[in-house]
Amino acid sequence: MIRNKIDFVLVLIVSISMLFLAACSSSSEGNGDGNFELVWEDDFDGPIGQLPDTATWNFDIGTGWGNNQLEFDTDRPTNVSLDGQGNLLIIAREESFQGSNYTSARITTANKFTRKFGRIEARIQLPWGQGIWPAFWLLGENFNTVGWPQCGEIDIMEYRGQEPSIVHATVHGPGYSAGGGVTRSYTLPNSRFDTGFHIFAIEWNENSIDWYVDDKLYHRVTPDDVNGAWVFNQPFFIILNVAVGGGYVGPPDATTVFPQTMVIDYVRVYNKSS
Repeated sequence: MIRNKIDFVLVLIVSISMLFLAACSSSSEGNGDGNFELVWEDDFDGPIGQLPDTATWNFDIGTGWGNNQLEFDTDRPTNVSLDGQGNLLIIAREESFQGSNYTSARITTANKFTRKFGRIEARIQLPWGQGIWPAFWLLGENFNTVGWPQCGEIDIMEYRGQEPSIVHATVHGPGYSAGGGVTRSYTLPNSRFDTGFHIFAIEWNENSIDWYVDDKLYHRVTPDDVNGAWVFNQPFFIILNVAVGGGYVGPPDATTVFPQTMVIDYVRVYNKSS
């Protein structure tokens, strides 16, 4: 009887220790070459149909963003709103609106939240279809004063809807913009990005930017890799959007089904911890 009690106590101690270690492990943030501390997030909690928090997000309203896109971006809940289950929906629709045949949304944290260095990530389920162009990306906060590409651009995730298993990571800057951006693609093994959520992230410091899909490193860019000035040692703001058409993806065709929705579970930003 005493031996049984001792065995029980030992098992209980081991079980508690394992739970403690698991809790410690799950509280560790980030990936890559060190731990990260969460400093900002939007989990998109709120009632169905509500717009994203305007204390954090701006709405770029209009069209003609420089890529020959076909949509008119709005601040209407039919194009950008919470789903009531902790997600943000950005919805591209085929409809006549303000002279365009498509609508969608483009939101940014410009002048509200910027970041220099750390880990920036989002958990997203992507749309699909010819001519659908969702992206999770960053622009230098000096965009309005120096213009593009001098401000720098970091595409954390860019995607052609007609290639639903492939995402792209790119930087643009002076001397390496548009088709000259430094880029690499990642192919999801045996699956598609429109059938489930995936985590897209960068880990960024003064001498490098690393890209991850589901914590798998697939691209690194350093100052030696760019054909011009390294413009990534300044604050950047966050952009989420779904474009329709444009030079990168081409127009929709008869195979494209509308509406198409990018579902964002969260956006998080981490500091590198010592």
